Amino acid sequence: MKGYTYTTETEAQEAVNACNSYYGIPVAPDDVTQNWVMYQFAELNDPQFWYIIYDSSLDVVLGAPTEFEVIQPDFSA
Repeated sequence: MKGYTYTTETEAQEAVNACNSYYGIPVAPDDVTQNWVMYQFAELNDPQFWYIIYDSSLDVVLGAPTEFEVIQPDFSA
């Protein structure tokens, strides 16, 4: 997976806030779109981390993405 990883939830939220600020989101407090991007938590990974999946619109704010792996739960059972 390509994207951005963070060791704390605070760092991930700061990245979201930076994207929101850059793109002017939300325009109004009652807008449907409240965030430009959102982070997720890789709870099955060791060590655990927060991450944002890459989109080219994030380059200007977050820089170049990195490659990382997220372990997904087994839903086949």
